[in-house]
Amino acid sequence: MRLLFIGDVVGRAGRKAVVEALPVLRQRYDLDFVVVNGENAAGGFGITEAITQEILDAGADAITLGNHAFDQKDTLVFIERQPRLIRPLNFPKGTPGKGAGLFKARNDADVLVMNAMGRVYMIELDCPFRAIDAELNACPLKEGADAIFIDFHAEATSEKQALGVFVDGRATGVVGTHTHAPTADERVLPKGTAYQSDTGMTGDYNSVLGMDTEEPVHRFLARIPRQRFEPATGPATVCGLAIEVDDKTGLAVQVGALRLGGCLSQLEPAFWAA
Repeated sequence: MRLLFIGDVVGRAGRKAVVEALPVLRQRYDLDFVVVNGENAAGGFGITEAITQEILDAGADAITLGNHAFDQKDTLVFIERQPRLIRPLNFPKGTPGKGAGLFKARNDADVLVMNAMGRVYMIELDCPFRAIDAELNACPLKEGADAIFIDFHAEATSEKQALGVFVDGRATGVVGTHTHAPTADERVLPKGTAYQSDTGMTGDYNSVLGMDTEEPVHRFLARIPRQRFEPATGPATVCGLAIEVDDKTGLAVQVGALRLGGCLSQLEPAFWAA
């Protein structure tokens, strides 16, 4: 199986890049399953129903979220009727939506997608480790699902690495999001789980975390806000992680970073080269 994850889509520039890239990438790499983090897709804060549908129509099989999951208030309503939109599973009981979903890949495999949020330097939620562990026990790899993918939306690299160790051998991949900067530590962990501390954002990198630079710089200098953050509008880089999955075990065989467009150095997974 060929699985692709695309990191935090930020604003209009990120949406445009991912919507244009997904159909091409699905055909070029003969992708079986695509997950996109869309929690910054609506002006940098949350996601709307129209944007959700736009990303799904472009070729995403599931969309994950994070700490901005409900910044757009209508998400509280439409997430209940959109099963392919996954919010962090360690939100309190009763939060609309769900934190995990089982989906059919194009090769007919069953893929379990999970989204969880870290607690270090983040809002206090239920323990992500215990929440993920419960899901893995309820739907084990190669018993309940042919592949299991976890988007861990967290600030601290140590927390992300610890989760990688915690699920190694029980999940196909665990990939970090939230910091909007791609890390160079993508690899297959000793027991077969694909890992990267942060996939990076899909947005304009001539920015501050995808936002136009003026207001963030002002806040660091003055320590008070002057206006709202606005997403940068320059050419975006699509950042992602490619995972080659062993169909027999559901574990990762190879991983490779993806960076297309914008101002970052360009990179495609060599093992999927034509």
